[in-house]
Amino acid sequence: MPRIRLDIAYDGTYFRGWARQPGLRTVQGTLEGALERIIGSPVPLTVAGRTDAGVHATGQVAHADLDDEQWARATQRRRDVPHPDDPVAPLARRLTGVLGQYADVAVSRTSTAPEGFDARFSATWRRYEYRIADTVAGYDPLERLHTTTVRAELDVDAMHAAAQSLIGLHDFAAYCKPRPEATTIRTLLEYDWRRDERGILIAHVRADAFCHSMVRALVGACVAAGEGKLAPEHLVKIRDARLRTSEFKVLAARGLTLTEVGYPADELLATRAEQTRNRRDAE
Repeated sequence: MPRIRLDIAYDGTYFRGWARQPGLRTVQGTLEGALERIIGSPVPLTVAGRTDAGVHATGQVAHADLDDEQWARATQRRRDVPHPDDPVAPLARRLTGVLGQYADVAVSRTSTAPEGFDARFSATWRRYEYRIADTVAGYDPLERLHTTTVRAELDVDAMHAAAQSLIGLHDFAAYCKPRPEATTIRTLLEYDWRRDERGILIAHVRADAFCHSMVRALVGACVAAGEGKLAPEHLVKIRDARLRTSEFKVLAARGLTLTEVGYPADELLATRAEQTRNRRDAE
């Protein structure tokens, strides 16, 4: 069965997360509905990382497997349109036509997936961005759906120091919402804070994978350090205790955006997927 890759962006404000849920508007449900209108039959999507309600994405990735009839429908093109190098590339434009020009979800690119590609299991890392407007930056109503407001002046140096101390392979149970039989061991590859030219605080967080609410908890802990409520080095003690704590708040979803998913070279995709799947099965 041919496999296609979809590169996706969405404003998560009015979605109840990625995963399809009966009676609720979700990103997966909206996209699968658009695909079905074009292809004529259900097309399940597998995503790189499920996002929670209110979380945004500029670099989400998903894949779908098509049978021969679905492939034929997906690759139909107008006769007056030049033949593309990738026959499934025009599908992105057709999806825009179904979703709408100003939709809150868009497929920026559709392509034939390389052999061995799995949007979820082939991924080597995910990168998120979190945006905060404190009293230095001030409140901008145009940014209210994508930036969290904190009514304090935050010490960005303390936040950055706290973030850097958490990098590495660790058990992040204290920074995750627990799920039965799910591991909380992750490799945090990158975590830093800076202010942009407008004074907005921006975090970049990259890990091999994230457990439930992990990024928003990591951000909340660093905000507590920025407010002077927690010493930057205390975040390591919280992590190593591996217990949920009320010493900081998990911040709102609105400031969080999935910006990029990393994959290995094409010849390593299948191996990476097998390794990840075996590890998940063992957990």
